[in-house]
Amino acid sequence: MGVLFAVLQAATLALILAVLYRPLGDYMARIYTSGRHLRAERGFYRLVGVAPDAEQSWQAYLRAVLAFSFIGFVLLYLLQRGQALLPYSLGLPTVPEGLAFNTAASFVANTNWQSYSPELTMGYTVQLAGLAVQNFVSAAVGIAVAAALVRGFARVGTGTLGNFWVDLTRTVLRLLLPISLLGAVALMAGGVIQNFNGFTEVTTLSGGTQTLPGGPVASQEVIKNLGTNGGGFFNANAAHPFENPAAWTSLAQNVLMLMIPFSLPRTFGRMIGDNRQGYAILAAMAALYLASLTLLTALENSGAGTAPELAGGAMEGKEQRFGVFASTLFGSTSTLTSTGAVNSMHDSYTALGGMIPMLNMMLGEVAPGGVGSGLYGMLMLAVITVFIGGLLVGRTPEYLGKKIGPREIKLASLYILVTPTMVLAGTALSFAVPGLRGDIEAVSIWNPGHHGLSEVLYAFTSAANNNGSAFAGLTANTPWLNAALGAAMLLGRFLPIALVLALAGSLAAQERVPATAGTLPTHRPLLIGLLTGVTVLITALTFFPVLTLGPIAEGLL
Repeated sequence: MGVLFAVLQAATLALILAVLYRPLGDYMARIYTSGRHLRAERGFYRLVGVAPDAEQSWQAYLRAVLAFSFIGFVLLYLLQRGQALLPYSLGLPTVPEGLAFNTAASFVANTNWQSYSPELTMGYTVQLAGLAVQNFVSAAVGIAVAAALVRGFARVGTGTLGNFWVDLTRTVLRLLLPISLLGAVALMAGGVIQNFNGFTEVTTLSGGTQTLPGGPVASQEVIKNLGTNGGGFFNANAAHPFENPAAWTSLAQNVLMLMIPFSLPRTFGRMIGDNRQGYAILAAMAALYLASLTLLTALENSGAGTAPELAGGAMEGKEQRFGVFASTLFGSTSTLTSTGAVNSMHDSYTALGGMIPMLNMMLGEVAPGGVGSGLYGMLMLAVITVFIGGLLVGRTPEYLGKKIGPREIKLASLYILVTPTMVLAGTALSFAVPGLRGDIEAVSIWNPGHHGLSEVLYAFTSAANNNGSAFAGLTANTPWLNAALGAAMLLGRFLPIALVLALAGSLAAQERVPATAGTLPTHRPLLIGLLTGVTVLITALTFFPVLTLGPIAEGLL
């Protein structure tokens, strides 16, 4: 029965995504190629003084991204620092400075790392006007950057990438907001709460009392998953019955996390005029996703020990209503899409099983990745792949009619190096500096030894990749981790974006190179296999030495 249920869940998810792939991908392509502005959009452009038909160079596009994100960071920080003065604060105090910085960095960077218990730290105004708003706009920034990179491949001799303000506005109004409205209604019908009740005292069956939090949860639940943000309204995230009441709502949240990232390859194919290229990117993403899910499920189902064998799998940290497969499905989806939401506790997975969510993030979250960031991450890997392929056959590397020269490969290589640098430097400093190590060991780590290293490694991996999930045994609300993880989130988000836009500008300025007999086809199984292999070898193997000290060593004990 368990195997049949797992197969049905996986088949249902695959069927829904297959049905959505073409219409949603085509719709997003129309969003970013249409010359028509809606009335509400024109009003917004007049309000902020934007000329919607003006094209931007990659430098101007990047300045707009950074300026918009900086303003969002400042406003969210100030909202938290002034929480005690705001309506619907529920009597909660002002958020401390270090935690406010970390949280502002987290939500602006589309990470939603939470070093706090949300229902006991954030009032409704901060949740709605701060966190939920950033869930929309930070996701829109990622999709806009992906659209700009695709234009870089599609355009010839222009050097311009569109208009950031137009891309941002259209993404929010035409894509994220309509789906979120419909999704919120569906989740409310499934039992996800949506109210302003505050805290309610109830009498339990045993005659005791318990305080139950309320809140506008359904509206935030949809966009946290749709925008691959991940921050939960409650500390238990999607393991909380008010956020995720049933098996079908858990499956629906998987759909929300995957629908845009898995449909963006279709958008890519439509915008460059070759749907075969979109299918090739999709195939590489799907192969990595399936491999991760299969491996994680096998490891958690075959957990060693008497208790796992009696329970039919490693059930620690998992709910009976979801079981092993629904938990590993959710865990794979959230860590492969930069969402960070959880319906089970990754810290309680088996040692080798817990390594898989880490590896998912270390891949660069490209299978299918976050909204926008997954596509542009996979395209950066595709640039490296065709460069390697060109070297192997002795041809000048080309991708989609654009030459991959020294400038392009340098930008793509730097893109690949950003995340490992953030992860390994942050982890190393946490243990190499005596004062920091003392704080980590005395305050943050509750599980010393190999697992303690894994917890810190997971934290920096999650932050630098803008995921937001955690090995929850780590106490991260400390001065060092608030500052270091906040910096990792900001650098891990905006340095890659700068490199992506620089590459897009370089490609857009090029003339198209005609295909010849020596041109490497980029839509065939050979290239798909090479891209998949390059993704694993260049990204995941970078972390192999540190993994041997943490989860691998723990798993072999």
